[in-house]
Amino acid sequence: MSAAAPDIRRAGDRALLVDVGSLESAMAWHAELQSDPLAGQLEVVGAARTVLVRFASAAAAEAAVASLRGLAPAHTAPSAAREHVLDVVYDGDDLAETARLLGMSSDALVEAHTATVWRAAFGGFAPGFAYCAAVSGPAAEAEGSSAAHPLWDVPRLTEPRTAVPAGAVGLAGPFSAVYPRRSPGGWRLIGRTDALLWDGDSEHPALLAPGDLVRYRAVRAPARAAAAESDRSTAAESDRSAEGEGPSARAPSEAHEDDERPTRADPAATRTVLRVDDAGLLTLIEDAGRPGHGDLGVSPSGAADTASAEAANAAVGNAPGAPVLEIVGAARFTCLADAAVAVTGAAGGTIVAAQLLRAGDALALEPAPDLARSYLAVRGGATAPHEVGSASADVLAGLGPAPLLAGAEVSVPVRAPAASAGHATENPARIRRDEQAAAAPRTEGTVVLRAVAGPRDDWFPDRERDRLSRVRWVVGEKSNRVGTRLEAADGAAPLTRSREGELPSEGTVTGAVQVPPNGAPVVFGPDRPVTGGYPVIATVVTDDLDLLAQLPPGASVRFDLVDPHG
Repeated sequence: MSAAAPDIRRAGDRALLVDVGSLESAMAWHAELQSDPLAGQLEVVGAARTVLVRFASAAAAEAAVASLRGLAPAHTAPSAAREHVLDVVYDGDDLAETARLLGMSSDALVEAHTATVWRAAFGGFAPGFAYCAAVSGPAAEAEGSSAAHPLWDVPRLTEPRTAVPAGAVGLAGPFSAVYPRRSPGGWRLIGRTDALLWDGDSEHPALLAPGDLVRYRAVRAPARAAAAESDRSTAAESDRSAEGEGPSARAPSEAHEDDERPTRADPAATRTVLRVDDAGLLTLIEDAGRPGHGDLGVSPSGAADTASAEAANAAVGNAPGAPVLEIVGAARFTCLADAAVAVTGAAGGTIVAAQLLRAGDALALEPAPDLARSYLAVRGGATAPHEVGSASADVLAGLGPAPLLAGAEVSVPVRAPAASAGHATENPARIRRDEQAAAAPRTEGTVVLRAVAGPRDDWFPDRERDRLSRVRWVVGEKSNRVGTRLEAADGAAPLTRSREGELPSEGTVTGAVQVPPNGAPVVFGPDRPVTGGYPVIATVVTDDLDLLAQLPPGASVRFDLVDPHG
């Protein structure tokens, strides 16, 4: 497929997945749409052979189809590409086996890897993780063989590792990459580098951006390499010196905590108002999130139920998107200073009113059993460390503040005025939530989520797409902000594909109904991965994402496949 004849697919009601057939074309399309955005375009995320374009409205997405069909980007290299040299110690656990798979010796693999010039093609998987493709290098011919073949064609591990250390250099398919932080992964590890791929305290946190050139340089391991690897990637990074780094590599930041979280706000600029006595199952700080940073491998995050979060903020006079507490389960707090608060979601009901708490007062949240999350707003907004412009906690990537535990304190900016009895009692700022967010549509006790078929429903037989909407699904216990895991109810079989093999990584959106090989759908939440490799059979419409966020384990769900423009 050429870039002049793109295959345009719906990814919900506000995004389009454009399949342009090759990595080279995807990079050209990405560069074109970045430099000259379409009307209403919010974000473009490149991938192995696609670009995902997200829009501000369904109308903007529909209007963009004609423009995309007529687009023919030129395949030209970036005029001002940055170049990076990463020093690598080639002692990876998979070096010898990877060399064998490629038909060469370990020394030959190192020589080929360092002789190749790589280009960061797209981001994904984790913040700062860049998929780098070879743009020049040695002849693609196996050592000792007369049969030419693509040199960089490396199969992933059949069983991914549960933990890959930060700085690990790996190969998978045609790509080379460096793991920015400790995480699971199935790439074949050939070495390690001290370069810091992600620095959340920097104005430009990702070292490698799409279009950048990368060269690897072999170096000897310094004496400190014999030290034991820390379980925390940044703890290991803090022990590293800048010795041996390439000219464009960054030294590890010393400002990070052991859990890779950014530092807390300046205590002098805040006042403490609440103490967490019981954090329930999970208490996080969330705001409007980090939308628009998919190219850096950063998910949108933010409050899962935006209607509830916005209602709570409005009730106490906060600006939309101010940081709130997102709480799963019952929780208890003690007020340490006068404060106006509001509770919505599972513990708040459908009427929202500001409530004045005095120092010493207790606040207990008892959630309704049919809703998953409660939201607690404090006048002035909770203070929290920011990363990539947001105070939101991302449970998948580990960005933003750590979860609040018992004993943690919640502060607000000093500039926020103390609550007064008049504000809380004479003008309570009562707000009724949108009806759709207050109560999910139900059919005999089952929540109905509207969804748009695709973008990869052609990976399934027609009967399976029909079954997606006929089967009653039950929310699994392992569901979280990354994804709502569904299990077929009433003895129904899981979904089956009509195609075998792997789907090249491509962009995802919140609400994507991804189907892994076991056939049990996972509906992506706000902390979803930026790119995914399993086919998405349908995508929940934007207006129903708040309902998705409030589905507790055990809830029954059905999908209603709709035409977003019909």
